Amino acid sequence: MNKSIIIKFSLVVVTMLTLQSCFVAKDYVQPELELNIDEAKFRTDNITQDSLTFADVSWKTLFTDPILTQYIEKGLENNIDIRVALQQIIASEAYFKQGKAGYYPTLSANAQYTHQEVSENSQFGTAFGGSLDQYQLNGALSWEADIWGKIRSNKRAFNASYLQTIAAHKAVKTRLIANIASVYYQLLAVDEQITITEQTIETRINSLETSKALKEAGNVTEVSVKQTEAQLYTAQAILVDLKQQSHLLENTLSILLGDMPKDIERSTLAEQVVRTDLTLGVPSQLLSNRPDVIAAEYNLRQAFELTNVARSNFYPSLTLSASRGFQSLELDELFSASSLFANIIGGVAQPVFNGRKIKTQYEVSKANQEQARLQFVESLLVASKEVSDAMFAYNTALEKIEIKQNEYDAYALATEYSQELLNNGLANYLEVLRAEENALNSSLGLITAKNNQLQSIVDLYQALGGGWK
Repeated sequence: MNKSIIIKFSLVVVTMLTLQSCFVAKDYVQPELELNIDEAKFRTDNITQDSLTFADVSWKTLFTDPILTQYIEKGLENNIDIRVALQQIIASEAYFKQGKAGYYPTLSANAQYTHQEVSENSQFGTAFGGSLDQYQLNGALSWEADIWGKIRSNKRAFNASYLQTIAAHKAVKTRLIANIASVYYQLLAVDEQITITEQTIETRINSLETSKALKEAGNVTEVSVKQTEAQLYTAQAILVDLKQQSHLLENTLSILLGDMPKDIERSTLAEQVVRTDLTLGVPSQLLSNRPDVIAAEYNLRQAFELTNVARSNFYPSLTLSASRGFQSLELDELFSASSLFANIIGGVAQPVFNGRKIKTQYEVSKANQEQARLQFVESLLVASKEVSDAMFAYNTALEKIEIKQNEYDAYALATEYSQELLNNGLANYLEVLRAEENALNSSLGLITAKNNQLQSIVDLYQALGGGWK
């Protein structure tokens, strides 16, 4: 290469390195958010300064029912959403590897045969007899200098995307574990309600026979008989609805497990015991385990790095390319020393007019970055709401269970007393029927309250990001 060309090219490189001080790819810094993670955002008095948090508990420790834990293990292995998330990680990992290779030069090999019909009246026509054959075998090497941090930013963007898919996979695991436990507990609650309703139906069948006998004896009227009969039909209708609900829940749980709809083996509601303390931990840790919040921040990081890439397009790029190989007009002389050729090219490309494409890309990337930032803020807001909701629901469920238990005990005594009064002729049959109806509704409500307590524990565990570790 001519010495003057080398000097000129070196001056260009020095100039670009000097300009680099005007632009260097920025480093990501977590944005100043419009909210602070403090106790007030969660509206609960249960936050402690203990570094341990409910989210750190393994799901194998939290859920003590061996049948449920088997279902969770199966779901984590077979669930379709889990498997899709794993494929997303594999795809993102491939892009991440591509980003890491951005610093390396590209190397290509080329084999080419060219046949050209040359005009006899042209300057080459006489020399080549009207046609020209050329054989070429060469390798080409090219490399772009990362002066403005474009390649580095691309690499970081791919890395953020990869980490985002990992966090998304963790979010799917958390959601799946919560969904399996939630449906399982609903099944147990419905089973309990079915048992009580079936017992009630048997009791009302006997009551109907009793009311008919009392009518024959002249102690009650046909109205009392029909009221008893109507109560029996009401309980039978409730049983039909509960069995349908049980069937649908079994199908839902089967799909979560990656199976076709089938019968689900299960234990009982009374066997469900949660021995883990529901400690929330310090305020700064409350959302640190949330994989969806983590994924939202990685999305923001990716958008930030892509903005760096878009900004770098305003600046000139420095490329070096070289090729070396064999070129010959005769195939049998292709690999001779006289057929060797080589070239090296250093170039600087600076966009001037390109239909506003670079500016548009930059403006779009800035808008995307702001969207990602707002989505990150929103994820924190939603997460804090879910923690607050779940904790309040748990406390409410505990309070309601006690109230519902007292209510049921009162109705049960009222049923017993009204029956005694009826036997002694001091009450009418309608009072007995009304007491029995209230007792049934209260017992079903008590089961619902117990299920709500279990559901609130699952919701709190998911809201704090538990389950994926």
